[in-house]
Amino acid sequence: MKKTTKKQPGDQAGAPAPRKAPASAPAKAVWLARASWALSAVLCYFIYQGGARVVRNLELDGKPVVQKKAAANPIREAEWQTMAASLEKLSDNYSGHVAIYLKDLNSGRIWEHNPDQLFTSASLIKVPIMVSIFEKIKRGELSLDTRMKLTRRDRAGGSGSLKWAREGTSLSVMEIVFKMITESDNTATKMLIDYAGMDYLQQAFEDLGLVSTGISQEGMSLASGSVSRENYTTAREMAGLMERIYRGQVVDAASSEFMLDVLKHNNKSHSRLRKSLPLGWELGHKTGLLRRSCHDVGIVFSPRGDYVIAVLTGDVPDYHSAKEFISRVALQTYKYYRTDSDYASARRRYGTGG
Repeated sequence: MKKTTKKQPGDQAGAPAPRKAPASAPAKAVWLARASWALSAVLCYFIYQGGARVVRNLELDGKPVVQKKAAANPIREAEWQTMAASLEKLSDNYSGHVAIYLKDLNSGRIWEHNPDQLFTSASLIKVPIMVSIFEKIKRGELSLDTRMKLTRRDRAGGSGSLKWAREGTSLSVMEIVFKMITESDNTATKMLIDYAGMDYLQQAFEDLGLVSTGISQEGMSLASGSVSRENYTTAREMAGLMERIYRGQVVDAASSEFMLDVLKHNNKSHSRLRKSLPLGWELGHKTGLLRRSCHDVGIVFSPRGDYVIAVLTGDVPDYHSAKEFISRVALQTYKYYRTDSDYASARRRYGTGG
């Protein structure tokens, strides 16, 4: 029997199959680039799926998510004053613009530095957006189970894994809010803004009593340069909003507890506030980074009492120095809110520098 060879596309009749030429350097570079892109897409897909699994475990059932306990050994006045002096010195020595608002949620003591100075809000804007969406839920205009489809128009660059999701992917409001906060997902944010409408959000911000914190379409731009209309906020307003969420005073108690739990799942950043706090301390927070501004605002759950802290920086020389500055601020608060066991753990993790 005569053996035949299957002709491949592009073969000439009767011509022997050519030997495969070795891949050229440019071809290898293209292959590596494509492989790298594919790997990134796969990783983002698993991050996306992992976030979806976590959010399915969250429920808005009216039961308290966070049990607030009275501090057994609250920080004393003398300690507070010493800490405030160290924070003042640290703030004065940073080369960028700085605003800090610190409040002990047990005693009500406050220390502030430029608390009403305006800063580009960056991704801090996503906290009042979340609150505004929960207000719509309270009104019955949508629910956490309401589903939205991802469109090509929704895709936004920068943070988040949703930009890698397939067009037409259906997500619940719960999933979208979760990604907006925990991943600082810009695509999720755009989906919620488009659904709620800019006019509604602007009015909702006013209804929250936010005077300096505004939102505009131009301000949502991810451009690194200046924009025609910026979104601004202050350390006082962001800390105040966080405190109201903590105390169950935003929308309603159940919604506040749910939002605080979402903020506590924010594991995107291990720098800034999180870097200088023990892993055993819970932290519900939101970061922001855009147009030479770098921020972190959150509720810290410490053994000596819970506190809210907002650290905003602007016109920073570089983002690395700003993140390190915020970490040093957190470290100063840690030194006074720690217990001896916390201190021993942190010495092993961070060293003794202040």
